Amino acid sequence: MTGKIEVFPGDEVAVEEEYLAAEGTFASDGKVYASQIGVLELDDDEYTARVVSPNPPNVLKEGDIVYGIVGGIRKTMAIAEVVASEGTRRGVTGDTNATIHVSKIAPGYTDDVSKELRSGDIIRARVISVSPSLQLTTKDEHLGVVRSMCGTCKTELVVKGKNLHCEECKQSSPRKIADDYGDVKI
Repeated sequence: MTGKIEVFPGDEVAVEEEYLAAEGTFASDGKVYASQIGVLELDDDEYTARVVSPNPPNVLKEGDIVYGIVGGIRKTMAIAEVVASEGTRRGVTGDTNATIHVSKIAPGYTDDVSKELRSGDIIRARVISVSPSLQLTTKDEHLGVVRSMCGTCKTELVVKGKNLHCEECKQSSPRKIADDYGDVKI
């Protein structure tokens, strides 16, 4: 090892005549560049240049609390795109498309997902499985819809009882609402 230097994405770190691009780097036009923030490690034995990040990727695991945006709704499942993980500012890596089965939405019996979630809802959920696919639950009191907009006029909905209500359109619809709906900043 000849040295350690802090680098940023796009920094030139070596030339391909001397080092091959390895983890955290890429080669272009005969030069090796950093592809992530980290510490440059030049390995003179293997002739590689790598950048080791002080913040490893945010890979989801069972039990993680995540935020997602509901995309598709079917009678027995919702599909959500996970956009953040609670407790970290780093982006989520890996598969971010998740499913929520109708039996995992609310503590009581629900026979139709659209009675609890709607497309565009921002939800807080807990990861219950990462393999073979990402699966979430919103059963707990602190989990569920944290923000939602009216499907007609795009006004932010407010809680009225167990429903979300649009002050502009005067429409209400049931949801699985998190206990702190409206107070969450993502």
